[in-house]
Amino acid sequence: MPYDSLRDFMARLEASGRLVRVREPVSTVLEMTEIQTRLLAEGGPAVLFEKPVMPDGSLSTMPVLVNLFGTVERVAWGMDREPPQLRGVGETLAFLRQPEPPGGWREALDMLPLMKTVMAMRPKTVSRAPVQEVVLRGDEIDLTRLPVQTCWPGEPAPLITWPLVVTRGPGGDKTDGYNLGIYRMQVLGRDRTLMRWLRHRGGAQHHRRWGLNKREPLPAAAVIGADPGTILAAVTPVPDTLSEYQFAGLLRGRKVELVDAVSQPLKVPATAEIVLEGEVSLDDYGDEGPYGDHTGYYNNVEPFPVFRVTAVTMRRQPIYLSTFTGRPPDEPSVLGEALNEVFIPLIRQQFPEIVDFWLPPEGCSYRIAVVSMRKAYPGHAKRVMMGVWSYLRQFMYTKWVIVVDDDINARDWKDVMWAMSTRMDPARDITVIENTPIDYLDFASPESGLGSKIGLDATNKWPPETKREWGRELRMDQAVIDRIDQIWPKLGLPGSGQAIWKPVKD
Repeated sequence: MPYDSLRDFMARLEASGRLVRVREPVSTVLEMTEIQTRLLAEGGPAVLFEKPVMPDGSLSTMPVLVNLFGTVERVAWGMDREPPQLRGVGETLAFLRQPEPPGGWREALDMLPLMKTVMAMRPKTVSRAPVQEVVLRGDEIDLTRLPVQTCWPGEPAPLITWPLVVTRGPGGDKTDGYNLGIYRMQVLGRDRTLMRWLRHRGGAQHHRRWGLNKREPLPAAAVIGADPGTILAAVTPVPDTLSEYQFAGLLRGRKVELVDAVSQPLKVPATAEIVLEGEVSLDDYGDEGPYGDHTGYYNNVEPFPVFRVTAVTMRRQPIYLSTFTGRPPDEPSVLGEALNEVFIPLIRQQFPEIVDFWLPPEGCSYRIAVVSMRKAYPGHAKRVMMGVWSYLRQFMYTKWVIVVDDDINARDWKDVMWAMSTRMDPARDITVIENTPIDYLDFASPESGLGSKIGLDATNKWPPETKREWGRELRMDQAVIDRIDQIWPKLGLPGSGQAIWKPVKD
């Protein structure tokens, strides 16, 4: 059954031993982060801290939920699926992103059910909502009463790390429809934060276009603790013409219920825990950071727009959802590992020669990609490199693309390193592109936001890529392989006895 709320999801996790309650007082300042790092390192459960200790030493009455998506299994469960079914989500997205003309009337009929389902998943507006049981305005607003984490030593202020930010653009185009994104928010005071969104993200694009057409601030809402399907829709590569609300309904198999915000012209998830309604300034900016980031370093201080809170709505006894970012493993890297399976059908739709695509978690979610492919002509690997960098916006910041043949396991570093060491000539097979968009958090780039990318062609070389006769790969005689398979149980040797050789391609 789909989860109508975060609490529904928590109930399933707790019933299956994937959520643990901590009744011991734990500080929001650093202590929660240290506990999460240990849990993530060993695939541990989600945790509900029932007695958060505030910076002044007082106990918060609002429990803090962390490590919610700390395993691929829990990410899949949040999408109402099991891990092997994640690729199916990508296949649905591939269809929605660029549906091919049907090959005939039967194929057209096969497409109809999905299209009907997508259209039927438009969100539903309700008049009363759990998230508006308590409404705070004016002097009642005080963000310092929320148990917001301070994640790393030396950070300038508490950081709201799991806000689902809702925006709409200034026009009637589909790209100006509702956008949901996760953008961290530095708390500046009782009713102000910074809104840290990168330029290519949907919220920042709305903000830019709004400023070209309007003088007043951009309405926005930061939702804390929505149902898992809606949260995960915000981090999934949904087509720009499809609202994350609608895709969340598709994930859930049930329409998302929305309610009109009380102080802004927006609709927000009705069953969420907390909503911070407000507006993002067009001209008031503040310096954000330094904060610990997914690179494992503190980020540079950069200016971002100010978000002024106009109302806070919440349940009577809300749960505060939180996380941290740091060197992998952290929750973003786990989400990246899970979404890797979603990306594959999207990439293969455009490049069917791609066999597998792997974002190693150690690569900080997206900075390194390994691609295995069925090579068909000289220079083919370079086409795939260019495709990875340009097709999906998520990979604009991918610095390293390693391309291997389909006989190499893209997810096995031993296999990939062997291909690089035996199938590459550094001068011939390395492609470097300069002055490209890069994550401004990347201190290795020579300029903030501008740097280079590198592609490694570790495929077997074809003429005219090489003038030399290519070597023949070692392999045991198949008859000998079969013979040892047959007698292995009689040899009394340890281990499975599994042959190391890959199947011979036709």
